[in-house]
Amino acid sequence: METRPILHVDMDAFFASVEQRDRPELRGKPVIVGAGPHERGVVSTCSYEARRFGVHSAMPSREAYRLCPQGVFLYPDFERYHAASAAVFRIFERYTPLVEGLSCDEAFLDVSGAGLVFGDSVSIARSIRADIARELRLTASVGVAPNKFLAKLASDLDKPDGLTVVPDTPDEIARFLAPLSVGRIFGVGKKLGEALRLRGITTIGDVQKTRREHLAAWFGEAAAEALSELSFGRDPRRVETEREEKSISREHTFPEDESDAAAVERTLVELASDVARQVRAAGRWAATGKLKLRTDDFRTVTRQEKFPVPSRDDMTYRETALALFRKSMPRRPVRLVGFGVAGFTETPPDREGDLFGADPAAALAGRRDALFRAVDSVRSKFGASVSLGFGGDKG
Repeated sequence: METRPILHVDMDAFFASVEQRDRPELRGKPVIVGAGPHERGVVSTCSYEARRFGVHSAMPSREAYRLCPQGVFLYPDFERYHAASAAVFRIFERYTPLVEGLSCDEAFLDVSGAGLVFGDSVSIARSIRADIARELRLTASVGVAPNKFLAKLASDLDKPDGLTVVPDTPDEIARFLAPLSVGRIFGVGKKLGEALRLRGITTIGDVQKTRREHLAAWFGEAAAEALSELSFGRDPRRVETEREEKSISREHTFPEDESDAAAVERTLVELASDVARQVRAAGRWAATGKLKLRTDDFRTVTRQEKFPVPSRDDMTYRETALALFRKSMPRRPVRLVGFGVAGFTETPPDREGDLFGADPAAALAGRRDALFRAVDSVRSKFGASVSLGFGGDKG
């Protein structure tokens, strides 16, 4: 009987890898995708060559330049990334219809019904990695496990181009997890990790041996339950088969829980701009903006707001993201922040209006849309060598 039905497939340094694949002169070089090196924006992703210098996603681009001045800084080209992503997901769907896309470069796959055709879960994982390498000239790391938490944890243990298989019985799972750092538990950032270490808890095995009532006294009931359950690898969530085709979103988990609201806002501005570029690349307009926040106590807050008219420009998305954040200003440090849009149309807002004149909101949307399409065109042509003044926080 198949006991390891869940795969988590995570493309390795996806945006940077696509750039290196399509531009052979970049192979082996530290590629940094995001804002320009002298702008106030952040790094979206970077190649493993850049990571050796300490560069990582969400780092301010100026800091990335300080650490790696020889890096090749590129603005994102979402049209190409979306094409590569679509090809990756088509490979997934050869093996199972049960695909849950988390973003353009990672997904959960429930392959429990595919064994008779494609072999066991490990064989399927190997086949998917081979297909991606052969057909797309990209690499992926895969975790194979009995549930989503374990599969996602496993895919990160042997990157890049790795395959990690988690045992499938409760005792074996507990032993597999026990020596790993407590930071491997989802939601344990630097601050919570430090609080655990102050109490002598440095590994997942230490969490397993700690009474839940003690965890609750220290960190609260919700955090205690999450820590305890995940330390034994228990996660009841199912793979959700509806991919996020009805929305486009980006989110970022901070390396450590972030208490500085201004730092969260800077990241949120970059996420909103990335979403806007993706929506323009898809030839769509969106009706609603959505904020997602997760605090250090594992609580998640979501808020949404309709745009005055369907929009796809950076300014509208940034303004909405910041307004939603400021209305929801959390009192606790932020672990994760995200912004997305939904309610798509392929028809632009009516910029002509009726006999009494154009709708002012639609007219403004039209001007902003034209501006940022021009920005996309210039960046596509000239790359990161051109600074257009839109990389930082314009509020």
